[in-house]
Amino acid sequence: MSAATETVALRRPAPRPLARVAGFVRAHALTAFAILAFVYLMLPIAVVVLFSFNDPIGRFNFTWQGFSLDAWRHPFAYPGLGEAVRVSLEIAAISSAVATVLGTLIALALVRYRFRGRGATNLLIFLPMATPEIVMGASLLTLFLNLGVQLGLGTIILAHIMFNISYVVVTVKARLVGFDRHLEEAAMDLYANQMTTFRKVTLPLIAPALLAGALIAFSLSIDDFVITYLVSGAQTTFPLFVWGSARVAVPPQINVIGTMIFGVAIVLMLANVIYQRRRGAAA
Repeated sequence: MSAATETVALRRPAPRPLARVAGFVRAHALTAFAILAFVYLMLPIAVVVLFSFNDPIGRFNFTWQGFSLDAWRHPFAYPGLGEAVRVSLEIAAISSAVATVLGTLIALALVRYRFRGRGATNLLIFLPMATPEIVMGASLLTLFLNLGVQLGLGTIILAHIMFNISYVVVTVKARLVGFDRHLEEAAMDLYANQMTTFRKVTLPLIAPALLAGALIAFSLSIDDFVITYLVSGAQTTFPLFVWGSARVAVPPQINVIGTMIFGVAIVLMLANVIYQRRRGAAA
């Protein structure tokens, strides 16, 4: 029987070269597309990082002239850049903190409770993410002007809180949907009240989602241009500073600040991933 099997195997024709190539393509096509997409996304960031080490001759940092660390030694040497970065960080910190608190409470209400208008609230949460920024910014500008609100730092913070809440709600809600309610019930069986149960059981378990939502809100806030431009008044954030200076000069310090922001975002994201993995391993 084995001899007959070996004879059949010897008679079976070897796969054609074209068939081998087709099999290789089918096996690695998804990986190749993923690599191309990653390169496409990272290429502009790589250019920003590269030109932060440039030594431009003129006012515009568009052509590579030579390697230099001067911009990194003095990242805020360009007039007005340091103040714009400070304003952006202040707005991002305040708006992301408030949006995280409010978004978490809204997510808890939507997942844990049944109330009149729950479906409409779910719909309204997604509207800021689906609405074009130019429409949202123009609507907010009209609202502030009709109410007689002075445009400035306060209006920027209110606008950022408004569109950041949606992202926090979606992030925290996804975690709460898969949350094991038996853990809370076990804590209450051990005579813990609702506040103690939330503080010692619920909050630690949803903390990774809260951190992820806060990081998303912070990134969106520090990056926003369209809405901020319409409601900023006389205030200048980092994106507005970059847009304004691009008409007269593009110093390498702008690339340095952009590289710093990207680096901090990567570090915080990796820290969040490591934290979640350690919690999962401990559990």
